[in-house]
Amino acid sequence: MAVVDKGGNVQALIRDRFAGPHTPRTATLKAYTAVSFRANTLGLADNSQAGEEASGVRDIPGVLMLGGGVVIESAGELIGGVGVSGAPGGALDEACAVKGLEVIADDLDF
Repeated sequence: MAVVDKGGNVQALIRDRFAGPHTPRTATLKAYTAVSFRANTLGLADNSQAGEEASGVRDIPGVLMLGGGVVIESAGELIGGVGVSGAPGGALDEACAVKGLEVIADDLDF
């Protein structure tokens, strides 16, 4: 799991000892992508498939169009993003990110 600020800079990173070695970088890219496009990456992944109008965004260096990146908002403002990697599929990664944000939602409202 990676957390980035609204500029895409890593603020926190944690990896389960049994997670694959690729998961920290993947989680970071998912969080960065969510912040960059101001949208959860599961939807971006669907909308950027080959043949879709937005398919070209997949060629932008440093972005990853896989589910698991979620925007973090407080008082209606984008404040960062969280990325999760390691579940068997982007939808499960996103569900984990959303659940984690739900747990700390009261702390985000400042």
